[in-house]
Amino acid sequence: MEKGGGSSRFDLGSSSLPCDLSLDIVSLLEASDVCSLGSCSRFWQGLCASDSVWIALYKRRWPSAVSDLGALPSQGCKTFYINKHKKLASAVSDVIKSVLEWSKSGSMEVGYYLKAISDLGSMELGFKDVQLFLFRREHNVLLNLIGLHYCIFSLDIPPVDVMEVLESCQVSEQQVCVSWFMLGRWFYGFRLPDEHRSRIVSLTELAMGKEGEVLGVLNRGAIHEVLRVQITTVATS
Repeated sequence: MEKGGGSSRFDLGSSSLPCDLSLDIVSLLEASDVCSLGSCSRFWQGLCASDSVWIALYKRRWPSAVSDLGALPSQGCKTFYINKHKKLASAVSDVIKSVLEWSKSGSMEVGYYLKAISDLGSMELGFKDVQLFLFRREHNVLLNLIGLHYCIFSLDIPPVDVMEVLESCQVSEQQVCVSWFMLGRWFYGFRLPDEHRSRIVSLTELAMGKEGEVLGVLNRGAIHEVLRVQITTVATS
């Protein structure tokens, strides 16, 4: 507190906390915040560049890829983290371009949809990656849906956690129309006409399991009695 000034100032040039405690606190921040803090002073620059900080960030973002760290990377853990982020960003960008190409008419066949999800799985994307790259309001809702599907079926993220992120990214009320055609049933030796079903659903309804049939159709694709599945964007006001 400044004498007579009535206002408080924080000295960002150093920390009065023990170094190990400061490292623990910094490790709880997001990577972007760590980089910002590191630009405040030489003290914080050194602390925020510590391998222990970036190892913690790496483990939190990519828990299934911890083995990639192995021995400490020769280029330093911060550089290793940033390079992995850039590599994933480039790979996801290719998937996004493909999805936009497949859905130029506003609709996409389920085969392409499932291929996009499979491609994401081969990259071993984490939950944070989906938030950064796919849960973006400016994106086509089909990309939001692909990210949602990946979180539920590939990452097993609890619905409440998915919903929290959808809301924070302002995409929870985005809607799609899912249409599927089913082989007509046999009735006393006669096959009935093929059935057409269609649902308009929001990402919230899918995330919270309120439209389990639709999510099941999307996950299985066009197999057995389901002849065709198509996903169409729905304009929202």
